[in-house]
Amino acid sequence: MKNKVVLITGASGDIGSELVRVFFNAGYTIVANYNKSKKAIDNLIEELNPQNNGIIAYNADVTKYNEVKQMVDDVKSMFGHIDILINNAGIASYNLLIDESEANILNVINTNLIGTITTTKEVCKHMISQGFGKIINISSVWGTYGASCESIYSASKGGINAFTRAMAKELALSNINVNAITPGVVNTKMLSHFSNDELNELKNEIPFKRFAAPSDISELALFLASEKSSYITGQIIQIDGGFCL
Repeated sequence: MKNKVVLITGASGDIGSELVRVFFNAGYTIVANYNKSKKAIDNLIEELNPQNNGIIAYNADVTKYNEVKQMVDDVKSMFGHIDILINNAGIASYNLLIDESEANILNVINTNLIGTITTTKEVCKHMISQGFGKIINISSVWGTYGASCESIYSASKGGINAFTRAMAKELALSNINVNAITPGVVNTKMLSHFSNDELNELKNEIPFKRFAAPSDISELALFLASEKSSYITGQIIQIDGGFCL
């Protein structure tokens, strides 16, 4: 995949860092976006490539449109093209709706949904002009089914699913594929608020009796970024081990 450039938002998290690993090992040039976790990105680059050749760390807050625009413009200036966008930046919230603060509601929606929309808006302008592109949105099964005590998170991910379908129709004539991956329960730090008993109970609800690994998500993203998926667009692909059957 020499000279293929992939922009990954939220690259410092558990899924984001695994996306960086998988795409880097597949030969892509990586722009790893992060917001606050500079140390995590620095450690990831040191792990994969101490010479810092092929991975660029870029600090930008996806909730701030000006920062998103500047990031995309800078990436285009650096490489001349952006071939794949993975909208992975996201945060969770576990509360009854009546206990949610206005600030937290806005933060979840702005990070998960608005960040996906604005980053896509800026990147797809360049993809349209080059006549090619792959956009992969990391969503959640809760965007399809909804989750009690995660109403805001579910709403943000449901919005991503609808946005994915709409943009797939809008961008198909420009040879741009737009798809979403909806993971079930993934073994990440987002599970840290559960007790061991709760985790075991949750695991027993999954037919495979295990949580997804971040690599399960990133390998699917790698396929969707490849030419092998050229006729797949507008799909909300569930990867949950049968959890939502």
